[in-house]
Amino acid sequence: MRDSALHRFRQVVTVALRHLEERQQEINDLNVFPVADGDTGDNMVLTMRYVLEELKRLDKDSDVEPDRPQIVHAVARAALMGARGNSGVILSQIVRGAAEILATPPGRMIDPELIEAAMHRASDNAYRSVRDPAEGTMLTVMAKMHEAVRDRLEHWQKHRLDPEATDEEQNALLAEMIAAALSQGEKALRQTPEQLPVLVEYGVEADAGALGLVVIVRGMMAGLLGEQVELPEIPHYDPARITDVHHADSRYRWCTNFIVTGDGLDAESFAPRLEELGDSVLVVGDVETLKIHVHTDDPNAAKGIFDGVGAIEREDIADMHEQMTDHRRRLASGKSAVVAVVSGDGMRQLFEDAGAIVIDGGPTLNPATSDLLRAIEACPADEVVVLPNSPNVVMAAREAAGLADKPVEVVDCESQQAGVVAVVALRPELDAKANAARLTEELATVRTAAVAEAARDDVDGRFVQGDAVGFIGREIVAWGETESTLKATIEKVGKGAELVTVIGGSDAPIALAELDSHAPDGIELELQDGGQPYYWWLLAAQ
Repeated sequence: MRDSALHRFRQVVTVALRHLEERQQEINDLNVFPVADGDTGDNMVLTMRYVLEELKRLDKDSDVEPDRPQIVHAVARAALMGARGNSGVILSQIVRGAAEILATPPGRMIDPELIEAAMHRASDNAYRSVRDPAEGTMLTVMAKMHEAVRDRLEHWQKHRLDPEATDEEQNALLAEMIAAALSQGEKALRQTPEQLPVLVEYGVEADAGALGLVVIVRGMMAGLLGEQVELPEIPHYDPARITDVHHADSRYRWCTNFIVTGDGLDAESFAPRLEELGDSVLVVGDVETLKIHVHTDDPNAAKGIFDGVGAIEREDIADMHEQMTDHRRRLASGKSAVVAVVSGDGMRQLFEDAGAIVIDGGPTLNPATSDLLRAIEACPADEVVVLPNSPNVVMAAREAAGLADKPVEVVDCESQQAGVVAVVALRPELDAKANAARLTEELATVRTAAVAEAARDDVDGRFVQGDAVGFIGREIVAWGETESTLKATIEKVGKGAELVTVIGGSDAPIALAELDSHAPDGIELELQDGGQPYYWWLLAAQ
């Protein structure tokens, strides 16, 4: 039995939004164009959330299954109504452009020609939405993704689906087309600094909005195929050096967004008047609804242009000067900062939430010295403390520290779980040497352990391949059945402690939410999702 079109579309949007949210802060930290206000990720997420909420409303309120034109029209309007900032408005126009094609003709199967045409319209709409389009942005990436699909259209035409094709067959073809687009989009993303000089000046390796668009497309692919399918990896990018360059800041203060509803609205007639009040002007929509975006010092004057023309709704006015101040404060807070080597998306988030700049050490936690040096140099703080988080990284970290052009201290931290606990001791206002001493002192209070799946039979006969094995340091302290091994390891490492942090790995056989029952008497568990490979659970006791 086929799923409804609404359910399938809602699933794709849900997964795409989750992928975007996972990299929301990273996208914010790359945001330097057209204004370094650090909100591109936020704006794109808010736009996508509004779309998802509309799909949920449509699903709840419809007595009968809405047809495809109803769904895509609702999505296009939701994207417009929820758009915020330059990136959100441009994203809404990409959605709207695709929707204009996918909604017609209503009885036609979504075939390769229709997808190519939808991507073409999406790209055209995006370019038309901007008064002065700049290459090296999400506009370029959208255009390149369309070109990739257009160039392979003949191939897909030869493998046209039968009208009775199953959902799985349709999803597979759509995912194949998206994969081609994604490959070209990621290539275009890496080339954005070559087209947009301000990215190079800020030390940014990819445009923020362009990254957001690529992440969304990758999420759509996951939504079509299922998240268990291995997807192309999109590199993570270091934050902008916002303390070094200032010229891209808007000279206006208020990022002003609102909706105008009325009759016979003409977008082109309003844009010149708004440009007299500010910059980054976007006016998009149709004769009944316009989305307005402008950077200005006088939001009321911007709204006043529409007096007697239509009703103003959904005002969203943000202080960009405050945003940029907060953005700089967060990325360049204090005299020193931490660079940490991590493995696992959740682990990355834990360190980033603590204010660290992170390096993806890969499954084996073994980055090259050059990777460490790049991260140290890209760190916006004047001085750096490195947390290797593995004995394999300590030597490379010291070599990188010796090559760096700024003071660097390497703390002998040999596990990620210990690093997560220690990093909270950082005080950005102190120099690297003082912070290294603080983190080292904190590490002395931490005992670490881990539980993993046995990769082979034990030569001493204690366990066999597939059993759970508990370690404290490098000593095996428990083995056998998963639950009992985990509980025994927690009890041993937590002896005399009040709190044990438990960080769940990507393949942990027991969900984090179910672990509270495994806590020994008198020990509180702090549960975190680390997503690390190999180790089911990493433990840190204090």
